[in-house]
Amino acid sequence: MKILVTGGSGFLGSHVADALSEAGHQVTIFDRQESPHRRPEQEMVIGDLMDQELLHRATAGHDVVYHFAGIADIDECAQRPTDTARINVLGTVQLLEACRQAAVQRFVFASSAYVFSDSGYFYRSSKRACESFIDDYANLFGLKYTCLRYGSLYGERADENNSIFRLLRQAVQEGKITYRGQGDELREFIHVRDAAKSSVEILKPEYENSHIILTGNEKMRYLELLEMIKEILGHRITIETIPSERKAHYKITPYNFSPKLGKKLVANPHIDMGQGLLLCMADIYERNPGKHDESGLVVNNGQD
Repeated sequence: MKILVTGGSGFLGSHVADALSEAGHQVTIFDRQESPHRRPEQEMVIGDLMDQELLHRATAGHDVVYHFAGIADIDECAQRPTDTARINVLGTVQLLEACRQAAVQRFVFASSAYVFSDSGYFYRSSKRACESFIDDYANLFGLKYTCLRYGSLYGERADENNSIFRLLRQAVQEGKITYRGQGDELREFIHVRDAAKSSVEILKPEYENSHIILTGNEKMRYLELLEMIKEILGHRITIETIPSERKAHYKITPYNFSPKLGKKLVANPHIDMGQGLLLCMADIYERNPGKHDESGLVVNNGQD
């Protein structure tokens, strides 16, 4: 099929674009900047969700649209509520309208487990609003959809918006980890490549007009994650936890709000947590060349 991926230059979007290409689909990436990960066989459209005329041209002739573009960081959304509503919500509605007029067969939306939660601030609110518009477009116009409620992602190509990337970068470059939280927060981490693989699988007819939860197989508390990183690095790092009562993130479960129930899809086989962390560290080293000691930590962090 011909598939358009908005936000396809980013962390999750680029991996999903790769997985779609590997599955034999014709992929076009739509983003505000050229993708550094774009494959030769993938097309690129540089543009903005606010450019409605360009959205109509970009969606024309495509069978499926995957929508990953928008503000994805909870703290950034908290600081930019107007932009969050404009980009995340209005941008999604404009894309839905373009898909309706282009007779797109399926609209795949990158939602979040935070739609269930009272945490997440305006990020949560924007995802809830988008899911409601998607439901209405399905009911009013017959636009088929799949909402993918992603959990805690990690993996290569991540940036400072990703919590595991931040922890690993600090561990590798500074020899320490400063974690703001109690440490007993529970997550089901999922490697981005596993999430991308499942994001392609949902193109099957049985996932039409469904809300799918995509999380990992491994439940882990943050203190356990920190200890795993410390052990991988030969116990050469120090760990500091700073208690925080912020409601940006849920502690044990996001399930304290009740929209439509979602089915959970878990990748099998999957990338286990230890191997996934090693892949992340290798990615960090490649992007930050320099001297490292035998344990893998940065020597002098590039300073004399």
